[in-house]
Amino acid sequence: MKIAQWLTVEKIKHWVWSFVRLVLIAGLSFIILYPIIQKISTAIKHRSDLYSPIVVWIPENYSLDNFRNAMSIMNYWDTLFNTFVLAGTTTLLTVASCALAGYAFARLQFKGSKLLFGGVILTILVPPTTILIPMYINLREFSLMGLIPLITGSSVNLLDSYWPFILTALTANSLKAGLFIFIFRQFFRGIPKAIEEAAYIDGAGVGTTFFRIMLPNALPAIVTVMLFSFVWQWNDTFFTTTYLTSSNVMSTQLSSLPYNLAIHLEGGDATSTDPFYLSMVQDTGILLAILPLIIIYLFVQRYFVQSVERTGIVG
Repeated sequence: MKIAQWLTVEKIKHWVWSFVRLVLIAGLSFIILYPIIQKISTAIKHRSDLYSPIVVWIPENYSLDNFRNAMSIMNYWDTLFNTFVLAGTTTLLTVASCALAGYAFARLQFKGSKLLFGGVILTILVPPTTILIPMYINLREFSLMGLIPLITGSSVNLLDSYWPFILTALTANSLKAGLFIFIFRQFFRGIPKAIEEAAYIDGAGVGTTFFRIMLPNALPAIVTVMLFSFVWQWNDTFFTTTYLTSSNVMSTQLSSLPYNLAIHLEGGDATSTDPFYLSMVQDTGILLAILPLIIIYLFVQRYFVQSVERTGIVG
């Protein structure tokens, strides 16, 4: 009798936990998918459906005019190429510099290493807006510690170019670089020291050990950092709109899309355009901006999940 009661209680617990998991998964899925589904529904609506009381999700009049207008105003294909170049370049440089820094903090013992790593952690905690003005001034009047004015007679303005992103990526100071250094450090610390010691016995130096032994074993961390860095750089609006004001990349084009569309539709008068229609086209532009990321994720999701598990981010 007691066994039957125990089995009944366990079965009730199992069903309750299954229901709770279902509710949690459904809720999270709704939070993630709702904005995307809403933007898809908005993008294929005709302008007249905006004021139709019977249209909520399914359009009454299907139209691709929103896609045509958004792609035309954004100069979509050139913008897509430029964004791929920017995000791809910064991603490769960030992975290289952060891997070197992470290996140094994990394996090389030197004076002040703990203090420097504390500074790395501080870059994760401190908002980037706190150092925006000094960085902006430094990039606008870039002098490389006084060497450039000594040679050319004046400093160099690096704004409105890719150089701010390249330099920050090369020096492991790019977007979220502190987190990437931490990921590499934790991964390299998890590799047995016996592997490095065997390489040192065979006559390999620190550089050879890193490039031939440690780096190939750090493939999960590399994949994780590459995907995070690429997506965050692609979606970044803070630094991109600050350093690039006239370049055709997704962030700058999306921020100016409503105004440019209003001028295009009204022949120079941006004040008389329907704001609801501008919002509709901007939603379409956002959908076009995230579409490449969705396609990339469909192909690399298995490698991404495996890499996150092996780097220990979720464990």
